[in-house]
Amino acid sequence: MSEPFLKIRGIRKEYGPVVAVHDVNLEVRRGEFLTFLGPSGSGKSTTLYILAGFENPTKGDITLDGQTLLATPSHKRNIGMVFQRYTLFPHLTVGENIAFPLKVRRKSKAEVDAKVKEMLRLVRLEGFEDRKPSQMSGGQQQRVALARALSYDPPVLLMDEPLSALDKKLREEIQHEIRRIHQQTEVTILYVTHDQEEALRLSDRIAVFSKGIIDQIGTGPELYANPRTRFVAEFIGDSDFISCDLLSSDNGQATISLGGKTVFERIPVHGKAPAAGKAALMLRPERIRLGRGNGASDGFSATVSDITFLGNNVHVATQTAAGEALSVRLPFGHEAISGLNRGDRVHLEFDPDAAHVFC
Repeated sequence: MSEPFLKIRGIRKEYGPVVAVHDVNLEVRRGEFLTFLGPSGSGKSTTLYILAGFENPTKGDITLDGQTLLATPSHKRNIGMVFQRYTLFPHLTVGENIAFPLKVRRKSKAEVDAKVKEMLRLVRLEGFEDRKPSQMSGGQQQRVALARALSYDPPVLLMDEPLSALDKKLREEIQHEIRRIHQQTEVTILYVTHDQEEALRLSDRIAVFSKGIIDQIGTGPELYANPRTRFVAEFIGDSDFISCDLLSSDNGQATISLGGKTVFERIPVHGKAPAAGKAALMLRPERIRLGRGNGASDGFSATVSDITFLGNNVHVATQTAAGEALSVRLPFGHEAISGLNRGDRVHLEFDPDAAHVFC
């Protein structure tokens, strides 16, 4: 079996008594788009900076193609980097910005000119080579920064929240461009973001960071459908948690009751499940079925507290008999929404395999 292209082994970073990164382990395939996703302070950017050589780890090792990187200074690692701020040289033209890392590497004028043209085509900015950064939009400047980072064909490209300064529409446009460029170049990309939608749209796999550790790593569908921790369940997609009684658990599946009445079986359970006791039931808003009235015995009742139109779907906020909030998302025009009003009593059902119990 071949060695992973990039390996992170037991990386830890301490700032005095504060541990920013706790023994992170990760293997990255050549050509993979891997995203570090997590809230501020979760350790994702610190891990990226250690990879780039901007920070030294307290312990651990990083190898690229079987060779350790830690003894190599950042400017000699030959790793591309794109930051949140475009970090373009304001006194240089677009072409000169892209050419800069090539000239530092003492490439010939013919090589530099050819590569600049190639990069401008790649980021779809042909004809912009003589403009200054101040004459370009934020999205165009970020494309230039991306072209500059790729101009010397780095084996790995690191991107630290590169789109967070852009508005939503422009951010989505550049996300599409980044995806296209990755597919076209097949460069290995490690991408940092706190935006789950961005991570899901761009990534082959996602490493979810929490409090300096990786809680879980997997594809977007894997993390969404099978979260191993409550943090991942909350951070990937929309979710609601309501209290339930754990009646029994066996082989990773739980039997629960809601309000001491309705019993649900064969629900995936996570955490150290006690023989019985209180637990939290996680439900996805789009996986809940809504009906009118009290309904059958295999569901539970709730009261509508608010209805919000969100374009292609409608968000129905409900409150269970125990006073807990639970969201339901239905497609616009769904028959269950017709004539629905605040204060109406509704019946909610869900499939056990679409739910999770966390202890």
